[in-house]
Amino acid sequence: MIPVNEPLFTGNEKKYLNECVDTGWISSEGPFVQQFEKQMAAAVGRRHGIAVSNGTVALEAAVAALELMPGDEVIMPSFTIISCAAALIRRGCVPVLIDSDPVTWNIDVTKIESRITVKTKAVLVVHIYGLPVDMDPILALAAQYGLKIIEDAAEMLGQTYRDRPCGSFGDISTLSFYPNKHVTTGEGGMILTDDDHLAERCRSLRNLCFQQGKRFVHEELGYNFRMTNLQAALGVAQLERLQESVTRKRHMGQKYSEFLNGVEGLALMPPKMPYADNIYWVYGLVLNDEVPFEAEEAMRRLGLLGIGTRPFFWPMHEQPVLQKMGFFTHEHYPVSERLARRGFYVPSGLALTDDQMTKVAEAIKSLLE
Repeated sequence: MIPVNEPLFTGNEKKYLNECVDTGWISSEGPFVQQFEKQMAAAVGRRHGIAVSNGTVALEAAVAALELMPGDEVIMPSFTIISCAAALIRRGCVPVLIDSDPVTWNIDVTKIESRITVKTKAVLVVHIYGLPVDMDPILALAAQYGLKIIEDAAEMLGQTYRDRPCGSFGDISTLSFYPNKHVTTGEGGMILTDDDHLAERCRSLRNLCFQQGKRFVHEELGYNFRMTNLQAALGVAQLERLQESVTRKRHMGQKYSEFLNGVEGLALMPPKMPYADNIYWVYGLVLNDEVPFEAEEAMRRLGLLGIGTRPFFWPMHEQPVLQKMGFFTHEHYPVSERLARRGFYVPSGLALTDDQMTKVAEAIKSLLE
């Protein structure tokens, strides 16, 4: 079986983990945490990095730090992971959805302004799969209407938009270090900002809102969102090879595209847009309408051939849990609905070999013949 993702540990991971064990620094108080924060912030051109236990809680803390209030509306894509909507809903905010661009699969920036109301306080931008969101129009709208920008760059570490690092846009950005990311700590995440006040808010919120001098006297309810020194040690080692990993991902995307360009029945992401080259965090495919089955059946058949796959995100407006809560009644977003039903991605991990990619591509071709 060729797995859909297999992380790569060929650097200083074991060395740094052994250092944690040998010194006894395994908790969030260890020195690798601050080192990871500083180096990651520098890598994306931010003043502050705040390490947390995963990407989902990075979003939760970011929303809380911005002090968005119940009833505030936040514009976000329908086609994304549920963590984005959950972070808003748990805060009492109202997510306002936008359909996807059919070419890049990101939020359709041309549809945002029409959804802005007097209750709109922020835009949650999520870069999807390989190409960044077209940020300039969103930055202009934020300036015009006085909106905050939350940037979910979990899938885009190492990517740039008009030569500026993803993770450097807006008021606050978040990263994930899940095993399928370009830098992994197993589980883990980070909040990035240039704002000193927001940074201090996030540091307090992730650490139960302990106070200096009165540690166990609390003025505010916080969370235990801390990252361990063990996780951070992995992250430091992984970050040392970030550019190597990005180069490898782009090579993989180019190889897959060479194999699959011109195959009838498939739509592929473009290799570039005017503002960015595709980073191919994962290699996604969308079945054209003439293919007589949808992604679920394609993945089943590829699984029988020993090829691991994963479905695309399921749209927020079709999530049963959110519908039960009364959100998105009678809303439809046809592009994201089609992506969810006809899209999936194939093995894309950094440990994937060229021979394995050849096998995957041949299986896809046989599937569509």
